[in-house]
Amino acid sequence: MADETDYSEEGIRLGLARLLTAAVDASGRAKCEVAADARLHKDALRRVLQAERSATLGEALRILEASRATPRAHLLLFLVCGEDQAIDWLQSDLAEFFEEFSAEFPQALQRSLGDNVGDVKSRWAKGTANRVARMLADHINELARKDQFLGDFLAGGQDTANV
Repeated sequence: MADETDYSEEGIRLGLARLLTAAVDASGRAKCEVAADARLHKDALRRVLQAERSATLGEALRILEASRATPRAHLLLFLVCGEDQAIDWLQSDLAEFFEEFSAEFPQALQRSLGDNVGDVKSRWAKGTANRVARMLADHINELARKDQFLGDFLAGGQDTANV
C-alpha cells in the first residue's frame, strides 16, 4: 500500500495554514492581538493564515501560543496525524494531556526499560498505544465511580443530619 501523505511544500503550507487559522479563530482573539503576541506583523500573519507563505517553525509555535493552544502538542499532532486531528483537539484538555504525555513518555520508557530500551520493536507500537488508552479509560471510569460514591455518601450524610 502506497503512502498517500503529501509532503510537498504546498501541501504542508496549506495544512499548517488550516491548523493555524483554526487556532486563531478558536482563540476568540483579534488577529492583530495574535500577531502582536506572536511577534509578527499583521500582514505576515495574514499571509501565513491564507497559505500565501509558509510559517517558520518558530512562527507556527508562537501563533499557536498566542492563540492559547498547546503549541508542541498541536504541531506534533499535525506532523504525526495531520491537521484534522490537530484541529479536532484545539482548546481541549486532551491536547494539554497529549503535550505533557509526549514530553514525559521518552523518559518514562528509559526509566522503565533501562538497558532493554533497545529491545523495543516498532510493531508493538499500535498494541501499546491501545493498551495505554484502555488503561487511561479504566482510570477515568474508576475516578468517576469514586466521585459518584463520594457524592452519594455526602448527600446521604446531609439527609441524615437534617432529620
